Amino acid sequence: MSWCGYLGIRMLCAVAVLMLACVMASADTSSQNTSTRSCPIHLKPPVRNIGVKPVLTKEETALLMLLGFGGFSIILALVHNNIRKYVFHDEHNLDTTFDAGGNVSMSLTAVTVASQLFWPGDILHSATLTTKNGIAGPFWYAVGIMFNIFVFPILSVQFKTKAPGAKTYLQIIKARFGKRTHTVFCFFAILTNLVITIGVLLAGKATIQSLTKDASDEFVVLIMAALFGSYSLIGGLGTTFYVSYFNACLVFILFIVFVVKILHNTDSEFGTIGNTQKMFESITCIHGPDDNTNNSFLTFRSWGAFMYGIIEIFVSSAVTYCDQASWQSRIAAKPVQGVWGFILAGFIWFSIPNVMATTTGMAYLALSSDNGSHLLDPSQIDEGLVTPLIAEKVLGSAGGILILTMGAMALMSTGSGEVMGLSSVIVYDIFQTYIRPFRNNLQAHHCVLCGKTRKGLRQSANNSHSEGCELCSCVDASNCRTCADDVAKARNTTQYYLKQPYACETHGRYREYMDFLFEFKNWCIVWVTVCMVPLGLIVFHSGINLNWIFYSGATVTIPCFPPVVLSIIWVKATGVGLVAGSISGLVGGIAATLVTATMYPGGLDLFLDNTVKDYTILAGNVTGFVVSLTVCIVGSLLTHRIQGPADVEFEWMKMYDIDNPLQPWELMYREDMKGMQYEERPSFEQMSTAFRTAKLTAYVAGGTSIFIFAILIPGIMAAYPDMNLARFEMWLNFTQTWAVIMAIIVVFLPPTEEIISIVKQSRKNRNPGANMTKNGMARDGKGCVTLVKSTSAPEAHEMVVKDGGDYVSHNADVLPVAV
Repeated sequence: MSWCGYLGIRMLCAVAVLMLACVMASADTSSQNTSTRSCPIHLKPPVRNIGVKPVLTKEETALLMLLGFGGFSIILALVHNNIRKYVFHDEHNLDTTFDAGGNVSMSLTAVTVASQLFWPGDILHSATLTTKNGIAGPFWYAVGIMFNIFVFPILSVQFKTKAPGAKTYLQIIKARFGKRTHTVFCFFAILTNLVITIGVLLAGKATIQSLTKDASDEFVVLIMAALFGSYSLIGGLGTTFYVSYFNACLVFILFIVFVVKILHNTDSEFGTIGNTQKMFESITCIHGPDDNTNNSFLTFRSWGAFMYGIIEIFVSSAVTYCDQASWQSRIAAKPVQGVWGFILAGFIWFSIPNVMATTTGMAYLALSSDNGSHLLDPSQIDEGLVTPLIAEKVLGSAGGILILTMGAMALMSTGSGEVMGLSSVIVYDIFQTYIRPFRNNLQAHHCVLCGKTRKGLRQSANNSHSEGCELCSCVDASNCRTCADDVAKARNTTQYYLKQPYACETHGRYREYMDFLFEFKNWCIVWVTVCMVPLGLIVFHSGINLNWIFYSGATVTIPCFPPVVLSIIWVKATGVGLVAGSISGLVGGIAATLVTATMYPGGLDLFLDNTVKDYTILAGNVTGFVVSLTVCIVGSLLTHRIQGPADVEFEWMKMYDIDNPLQPWELMYREDMKGMQYEERPSFEQMSTAFRTAKLTAYVAGGTSIFIFAILIPGIMAAYPDMNLARFEMWLNFTQTWAVIMAIIVVFLPPTEEIISIVKQSRKNRNPGANMTKNGMARDGKGCVTLVKSTSAPEAHEMVVKDGGDYVSHNADVLPVAV
């Protein structure tokens, strides 16, 4: 068993132990409510507008965010670039910009997935849910998103094994269904990206303006655009992983500070802060929501919170499976590392909303109870100002700075991911496909270099799709000596204007094309960043709030979810069915939203309010999803042409053939194919065999995790109508213990894995001949292969194949890359 699997099993065992502690603590019902106050208290509106006091001037905020966070992220970008340059030797590769090398570790995947979900839920929104639904609100919010996290590994494994060379999910749609279908889903991808980007801008506006004196809209949007674009341009997606790591570390450290100051600070000037019993008594005196059992804030029997969790499943799915930024960060790892990374990400994510809820949210309710009225008005609560307010009250001005720091780091992680996601769609799916393709009218199973049919189908007997086709005979770039010379010369030329045309007749033109795309990528990132400024100003002046864009955006993007999933897992899916399903789902979802909104007081006259009511959101998302899925399945069944095994193979080969001929995906998976013999790349059966464990893990670990968090934990907590003091303290101890364990993993595991990866690659670079392989079989290289170091570029190794075989080095240096 791998150490990753061992870690996963240990994590699940830890969960089981904690659940046993929950049962034992729940059985102790001897502690009763001991409050002697006159209860219940109906919280009144705030007597005066308290709000959150700004703690920084614009100059201080600019210095903190631009020089502090921006400067730090740029340093990380430079560090990442140097690692890719001097260790992995692929710093000028276009694909590396958008997939971080395609071999991201399990822990970096986990912290990035969790980090990119930090906005606006856990930092701001979890405490808001506590004030509305009680302690069950943030729990079901977390479960709704975790459901999506634990399901995604199944699709990730399917994606990485069926289309290992794809960089965007749109490339799969283009390969399988053609340009018309591809155009429709490019629209949905860009729409989803815009929805999330607008949400990030609005969340940033609320955070920065609440803590900065006289911060104008222009100031806010310029600050965010500078942060999002600067290090994305320098380091690409890999820097986003590094920044996400430091973001997660910072968030967990600050969580611990909040926990200590709010729950364990006996010297607090507030009576209910630092004293669990007094906090419990204050909260139990409040008359809670009507759909909570006994109108208690301390109960898991909350219909409103449960319904919110159901809504969150659809909303998080809409903004995950249809957002290229989400796929990009999540498929940058290999299948095994990706699966365990997702499971660990779910565990990390669980601690975040619950810790924020049991600290700032509970503290707000306790202080409001002592005050007899709310400290914030409803609009301020909806803006997510509960956490900044409590941070200021408990920690003073330092609390405001800490919240601004957390918000800025979270926004940087998500915002930069959106910049990279939209840029990859523009580069791969718009510019490279429609504006300046290398070869016009290229079919999915044709070689991009020569335009002939790839060799993948020729081994299949009686496959009519390969009959009468002239097969590709292009030399593999990793075995091309002329390419090795070209790469060595290009690396030795520091000035781009001195670069000479590539000499290789097979790969030279395509290498020049990739050089052009690499330069275009830089301009693309710049213009995407610049366009954020007018976009942000328009949104800020439109009156749209964060809740509206987030939930209404989910209604218009959820119809894209079923087609994307079916395009990856279902061989009978057709372009006609997917387009019909997505469009009909969009129309149906919008119609359901508008009809349901008219049933609320004010109807569509209160458009921004009534279109994001609970039942309105649920109706729009469920209708859009169900209609889209149904039409996709029915339409595909009526129009597909799958008649037998040959048709099935031909359909999947369209995805399998997505590849970069200068950096074939087979090289990335060579370690996983040890002991298998194949000609140019492994077959479907070999890929399935190699990653069968990963697929099984995705199903078992994902299903088990969903059972634990969606059924076992709430089942235990809902066994009693509401919490007594013992169960309240148990829940606090449980969430705090979980957060500490996750903090240790977040802080120490990613750098450990990254250092191991760098050391491992450095050793390969020093001993390049030790890993000579052929068809996945280890070879000693005697008499077969001569490895020569280039005198012009010592880091570039040339291969001389004596017997004409297809021997290649396992060292990544052998692989010529776009320079």
